[in-house]
Amino acid sequence: MPDLRYPIGPFVAPSRVSASERAAFIDQLAACPAELRRAVSGLSDAQLDTPYRPGGWTVRQVVHHVPDSHVNAYVRMKLALTEDEPTIRTYEEARWAELPEARTASPELSLALLEALHARWTLLLRSLEPGQFARAYLHPESGRMSMDTALAMYAWHSRHHVAHVTALRTREGW
Repeated sequence: MPDLRYPIGPFVAPSRVSASERAAFIDQLAACPAELRRAVSGLSDAQLDTPYRPGGWTVRQVVHHVPDSHVNAYVRMKLALTEDEPTIRTYEEARWAELPEARTASPELSLALLEALHARWTLLLRSLEPGQFARAYLHPESGRMSMDTALAMYAWHSRHHVAHVTALRTREGW
């Protein structure tokens, strides 16, 4: 039985990121909003309120989690670009997913937010010089994270959560 938590496998940080890999990661971020929108298209409220795995978040919570996480990532990257290795603040993502709006709001709200956020984020990323991707922030739990590593991680994160929904749809025959 595959690990339903990691439908595309766990994130593995690259030792280095080439220019072509960087461009591919940015393209993956750019594609995320449309891919997530397609993944949830046509789902009923009952389907949206189905956990993607036993004990996991519902599809609705996953949809709301992605922009919550990516807003934090966008801000962290901007801090890394404008400050010298700032220490970023963590957040309790599991607790955010339990807040009323994450459990009940229409996915459309988060899909629209994700579209605007990713348009702005990818515009920023595509405007950077290669050397700027070496800039970093300090994560209180995981240590120093370069822009390249963060970019790779959030490209993975985008595909990871889309796959939660598409794998559930496949398993359920939706």
